Amino acid sequence: MSRMANPPLSGLQKIEAEMARMRGDATETFAANQAMAARVAAAIRDSGRLLLLGMGGSHWANRTAHFAYRRLGVDVQTEVISEALLAPPPDLRRVALLTSQSGDSVEIVKYLEWPAAHEQRFGLTLNPGGGLARRAPCLIAAGGMEEAFAATRSIVLTHVMHLAILAALGADAVAALAQLAPAEPPIGEDILGALDDCQTLIFTGRAELAGLAESAALAFTELSRRPALGLDGGQLRHGPLEMLSAQTGVVALTSAGAASELDAALIETCRKTGAPVVVFDAAGQAPAAAGRVTLPTADGYAAAMAILPPLLRLIVSLAARLVPNVGEPLRCSKVTLDL
Repeated sequence: MSRMANPPLSGLQKIEAEMARMRGDATETFAANQAMAARVAAAIRDSGRLLLLGMGGSHWANRTAHFAYRRLGVDVQTEVISEALLAPPPDLRRVALLTSQSGDSVEIVKYLEWPAAHEQRFGLTLNPGGGLARRAPCLIAAGGMEEAFAATRSIVLTHVMHLAILAALGADAVAALAQLAPAEPPIGEDILGALDDCQTLIFTGRAELAGLAESAALAFTELSRRPALGLDGGQLRHGPLEMLSAQTGVVALTSAGAASELDAALIETCRKTGAPVVVFDAAGQAPAAAGRVTLPTADGYAAAMAILPPLLRLIVSLAARLVPNVGEPLRCSKVTLDL
């Protein structure tokens, strides 16, 4: 009597499986990449320049890390790699850090075909057998490639690889990593219900949290098939406030420190437009909103790591309410092979 094959996992089941692994893989990733992180850090110190290159979620993870490198005095530049292919950066002595969970995206492959000249190249990837890992020294995340369509576990692990390099440069990565340890706070019905009827979402934050907001907007768009924008808090004030209404929700990411008062004022402004406002509060002083996820008070990358797991949970849970076959792409593939 033949044994029946297990049915294939749905898109949502694949996402849930990835998210269930991300904390354990994060701890292993940080520990396993200490030597390579030290090598990258030494090269950054030697050249004084750092160029971060990636596409999609990898680019937005780089954007988050950008501010942390700058806080350490690194002359850092962050670019979408497809733009670098169209307008190549000048040949300078620097470190180029290429980020790609698969290592096989067409833009990564084409960039690596160029002679390195004065550029010293390293990579961040989840795929030890991919083109990036074969052609450049890499930090490699634990657990292999992500199988689900939308980036969840891969985004967390990319941040952890950046944190390993930042720690080697002298940053306190322990506080940031500690924020991943607890299970994320629940995303209640009050929060999901507040955003259910929104036709558009705006994710907003400042500094490290701006990159996180942009990453969240991409993930939500991929999963829900609804438009979303990721905007730095300052950019949101410069015109896009005009689009706010009861059908345009705002998800505000806040942290302690210099930007907290700016965040509080912006949230109040958004709330007065009638837009539903949900706050991920790592500042400890967010004003009233349609919903609030209360987190440990933190700043910088520690705030980003505290916010990231529950923010992913919000995106996945809300998209699952809006799309019956969430996580099953209609037009895209996991690895982009065409420019």
